[in-house]
Amino acid sequence: MDFRTQSASLDALAGVNADALILLVGGDTVPAGLDASVAAALKDAIKLGDFELKAGKTLVLQRVAGVKAPRLVLAAIGKPSVKAARAAVLAAVTALKSRGAAHAAVAFAGIEGLSESLVEQTVLAAAEALYLYRNTKPSAAKPAALDKLTLLADKADAKTVKTGLARGEAIAAGIAVAREAANLPPNYATPTYLAEQTKALGRSHGIKVEVLDQKAVEKLGMGSFLSVAKGSDEPLRFIVARYEGAAKTVAPVVLVGKGITFDSGGISLKPGAGMDEMKFDMGGAASVLGTLRAVAELKPKLNLVVIIAACENMPSARAVKPGDVVTSMSGQTIEILNTDAEGRLILCDALTYAERFKPAVVVDVATLTGACVIALGGVRSGMYASDDELAASLSAAGEAALDPCWRMPLDDEYEEGLKSNFADVANVAGREGGSITAAKFLQRFASKYRWGHLDIAGTAWKGGGAKGSTGRPVGLLTHFVLSQAR
Repeated sequence: MDFRTQSASLDALAGVNADALILLVGGDTVPAGLDASVAAALKDAIKLGDFELKAGKTLVLQRVAGVKAPRLVLAAIGKPSVKAARAAVLAAVTALKSRGAAHAAVAFAGIEGLSESLVEQTVLAAAEALYLYRNTKPSAAKPAALDKLTLLADKADAKTVKTGLARGEAIAAGIAVAREAANLPPNYATPTYLAEQTKALGRSHGIKVEVLDQKAVEKLGMGSFLSVAKGSDEPLRFIVARYEGAAKTVAPVVLVGKGITFDSGGISLKPGAGMDEMKFDMGGAASVLGTLRAVAELKPKLNLVVIIAACENMPSARAVKPGDVVTSMSGQTIEILNTDAEGRLILCDALTYAERFKPAVVVDVATLTGACVIALGGVRSGMYASDDELAASLSAAGEAALDPCWRMPLDDEYEEGLKSNFADVANVAGREGGSITAAKFLQRFASKYRWGHLDIAGTAWKGGGAKGSTGRPVGLLTHFVLSQAR
């Protein structure tokens, strides 16, 4: 979609040339200073009871007298906030997308000026409303005609709008990458596919990409990662991408993504109901790949390394068994009590590999535990951090991106359940505090640097009638990475 900006005041909206004029109204009264024709249409719609100045209300009017745009879309923000404005944009574009409008102009009234965040979220809301998965569904509805959105703003806001648009477009592109990768069926989105997509991104954006195969992984001693991949005929891939926007002496930010492209549970087989959704178990990998795309678009002055450990978790005669003991790249041995706790087994070797970059900070991202879904639902991602400053940075990034997380504890007592009589550590503890004990397992392998962990099992995708990837937490991660630029 083409996002642009145009200088226009609220008292001149009637003359705006577009297929549709979207007016987003904040507050509970008709804003002062509106174009007379637009104000008259708004007042009339309220008087007739067709429209209310309450959050979530929308109305599409056609051929409004005195207004050049053939369609006028009214959307109420309610009490003004960036979050409420984003919801209003989403509702307005959704109401418009089934119509023939190719170009929409967007204006805000009843709010105190445009902010970078508001502009960014306007772009992201429009992109979300227009997203349509078609890759393996030829019968899907045709994409909406709407392919151009112009944000109307005062000249004084030009710099703010430009910055917000750039960041919004970059994050929207990253979210699209993540959603498409995660939505693809698992026979399409294999570990090899993830490697090819990363290479393509490298070619288009000047990013260095290295892909390690099984022999290379064996040479590195990644026995934990290898154990998960044993049961599948799909070859594993260990993907390393490097964006270099600062001097080589600047320590990089490292993002590590869990790339289980299908999770059957292995020998500890999952129930059949809902197992198709385990194609989304590479949501962590998809999100760090999307973040890489967003960062490459924005070109901040920092270094970023993205690591993706990708494989399938399948049952077979070769598959790892409950009770097996494997040796990780760190040298620590792991007793595998449950083969369905496989994400931490691939991440632990990736976290050890990350040491070689002498990172400023490492954040791993994974659809790791059902326990996190029980704890936080689908609203906030679970967040763990080795220090308060990092936790605050991740939390602030989530709030800024409207992609929130919630800090979870890392008390030493939670590690008690991971003790094993036959190895240095077991891969699972009891059911209680399952997301926390999974994080405590990973923490053992991340002791040599500042470390954060995002458990996105509840936020990476939706089920039911809205089944599909959300692209989260690309927004959070992009804001976090940008905050690390010096």
